[in-house]
Amino acid sequence: MKKGIKHLLGITVAATALLLGAANTAKADTTLTVGASAEPHAKILEHVKPELKKQGVDLKVKVFNDYILPNKALANKELDANYFQHVPFLDNWNKKNKGTLINVGGVHLEPIGVYSKKYKSLKDLPKNATVYVSSNVADYGRVLQIFKDAGLITLKKGTNLTSATFEDIKTNKKNIKFKHTFEAKLMPKLYESNEADATVINANYAVQAGIDPTKKAIALEKKNSPYVNIIAVRKSEKNNKAVKKLVKVLQSKSTQKWIEKEFDGAVIPATK
Repeated sequence: MKKGIKHLLGITVAATALLLGAANTAKADTTLTVGASAEPHAKILEHVKPELKKQGVDLKVKVFNDYILPNKALANKELDANYFQHVPFLDNWNKKNKGTLINVGGVHLEPIGVYSKKYKSLKDLPKNATVYVSSNVADYGRVLQIFKDAGLITLKKGTNLTSATFEDIKTNKKNIKFKHTFEAKLMPKLYESNEADATVINANYAVQAGIDPTKKAIALEKKNSPYVNIIAVRKSEKNNKAVKKLVKVLQSKSTQKWIEKEFDGAVIPATK
């Protein structure tokens, strides 16, 4: 009799263990792998990791040091999402690569800026000044807008800034020469080498290089810019629950306030 009871107890314990194991498996975190630039994207993602963990999402961050590989990795299903680009860049990439990546939410703006070790404002630039710009075509409209706002150039009628190039310049009163054959990540080094009269740098690369856009830039993109950095996913993943949680946490008031405080104006919250 005792033997039978022990046997029944053993079965009960084993069954309970199996049930608990199943429950733990059901509660296991969903892994979400997101590709990102080191600054500020990866840093922002690291900040929201604990909150996502509470919501059952185990966030893995893969850092990229260029603008070329993150979309390729996402399209090839090496990532679940990426966070490094704005919509014009994404649209341009999709067009060139017959891609179907989509935007699922904006997070912050990195105001592109003009930097110079020789001059204190754009209006101080001399005639025939040389300005270094990256080869990132999706940013050309942003650069043109800055110089247009400063009264240094005008654009051809009907120019769409999100697809504009330097060929769209109508008048250039100081005959500024825009050289745009450089990788975006190289711009801080070119600025430090002091070769050009001015250098245009994306805020993420400026911050990574220890250059404070709010203190060093002689001109910064305006806050109402359409170039907000976004979370991108494959079209088939637009309803992914873990991605939706990620976007919601990134756009939350607490995260947006943290971004504003952490980067002291060099990175601007998109949904504050």
